[in-house]
Amino acid sequence: MRIGASLFLIAVGAILKWAVTDKVNGINLAVVGVILMVVGIVGLLFELVMWGTHRRTTVVSGTPTTTYARPAEPIDRTY
Repeated sequence: MRIGASLFLIAVGAILKWAVTDKVNGINLAVVGVILMVVGIVGLLFELVMWGTHRRTTVVSGTPTTTYARPAEPIDRTY
């Protein structure tokens, strides 16, 4: 779950918990809102932990990676 999806779940959960006053038979919207907020917070924490442990490494070698040919010896063209 990405950060944007987590924030979206938290926002929808908060809206269901505190802003919606309608009643639905068999469903408590406040509980659904709390569940969505908890899932969003867990997803956000998981994503931040995974983002924090992501390493960007640069490998530097002490030896050159290319080899150069020696210049050719001059050709003796005296006959």
